[in-house]
Amino acid sequence: MRPAPTILHLDMDAFFAAAEQAAKPSLRGKPVVVGGIGVRGVVSTASYEARVFGVRSAMPTAQARRLCPNAAYLAPRFSLYRQVSEVVMELLHALSPLVEPLSLDEAFVDLEAGGVPPRTAAARAVGEQLRRDIRSATGLTGSVGLAGAKMLAKIASEAAKPNGLVVIEPGTERELLGPMTVRTLPGVGPATAETLRRAGIHTVAETAEAGEAELVRLLGRAHGAGLYTMALGRDDRPVVAERDAKSISVEDTFEVDLTDRTRVRGEVLRLADRCVQRLRAAGRSGRTVVIKVRNYDFSTLTRSETLRGPTDDPAVIREAAVRLLETVDTTGGVRLLGVGVSGLADFTQEDLFAQAATEREAEEAERAAKAAAELSGGGAAAPEAEERPRRWDPGRDVLHDEYGAGWVQGSGVGRVTVRFETPWSAPGRVRTFAVEDPALRPGEPLPLVGGGPADGQSSEPAILPKSWSPEPGEDTGSVGEEISSR
Repeated sequence: MRPAPTILHLDMDAFFAAAEQAAKPSLRGKPVVVGGIGVRGVVSTASYEARVFGVRSAMPTAQARRLCPNAAYLAPRFSLYRQVSEVVMELLHALSPLVEPLSLDEAFVDLEAGGVPPRTAAARAVGEQLRRDIRSATGLTGSVGLAGAKMLAKIASEAAKPNGLVVIEPGTERELLGPMTVRTLPGVGPATAETLRRAGIHTVAETAEAGEAELVRLLGRAHGAGLYTMALGRDDRPVVAERDAKSISVEDTFEVDLTDRTRVRGEVLRLADRCVQRLRAAGRSGRTVVIKVRNYDFSTLTRSETLRGPTDDPAVIREAAVRLLETVDTTGGVRLLGVGVSGLADFTQEDLFAQAATEREAEEAERAAKAAAELSGGGAAAPEAEERPRRWDPGRDVLHDEYGAGWVQGSGVGRVTVRFETPWSAPGRVRTFAVEDPALRPGEPLPLVGGGPADGQSSEPAILPKSWSPEPGEDTGSVGEEISSR
């Protein structure tokens, strides 16, 4: 535990939804929900305007639509989120060589490793400047927590949301944590919380008072002892710069159960190709191929095959995934498929199956294309049709030969509605086209910041602050003490 709050935790505010609001002027200040848009979809992120209606992450999209029917429901655009994340992570690495990313929008930073003096005022100044830099570089807002330990810094950033900064002064941890619900502590999920509730333990203070022996009896030695330490406000975990991934995988959930064996096989091939793209983007290879199949009755199984050496050859991984699929009975219907690679390495090794697989790659691709064409009810697909999206998902970027850049607002009955606007324009006009209009094609995400105020870009942040935040030059000397004693 550090004597100064020099561990920083950054958490971007409603990241996916805020990025969509920043990219789409017509949605700013309105409820936005990002996630699966089908009948089996799940909410990934909800804007604060949607949360007012009770919409939350991990909620079924169908339930969210009942709670907030007037929200904009958009499919995620991970290419945009990665672009923004890279900008944010560069800003964090400028502060310290010790940056521990937890996700695209969340990370710990060891400020002392970056030369920040171990004083509250110095740490606060860095945190406030970081918030301003993120706003300037991305148009989005982030919340910052500062404390002497990782657990406390994360709790502080949660208390700061949205668009704020909270400091937990070392020495005030137990006083601050005491009245909080036990769910505040890392690793306490619904099952653990229910076990503690049955034992009459509801708050962090009650958890500490129960004692280590009682918690071990209730939860087991490892979990119970760890929870007792956290309830006392103790956390000596260091910020780790490299969190080595153990596997890389992709998966899809289908709106309608897949029963056609050819369709299932085609989806596995597609997922294998996506997995290889992620593998190569990470500069890795792997030696174990894994498939995941969730059946119509929610039963889930996995199959794996270990190759003779690490590889990033798409043909090898496709072939292995198909071999694994052949061992699974999918006749009852499949609702989810996944393909992954584990046993990661930083090098590739000639695989004994690679040559044969490469020779079959063209044949496999042709077979999959024919199967897709048969399923769509047509003959052989035209070459240009392969480049067109299978559907115009809400939120997708598009380009029109006459009207320029826009995004899909909705589609159905052979028509697609597009709103033409950019991140730095005023709210745009809506126009409707035939789904096969040759002038309309998929586009790429535009940068959220780049047009500038002269081009009409709004100067308002995507997330409004929950409470007052000090401006540059204002006296902030007593704010940390006030917050840490709440």
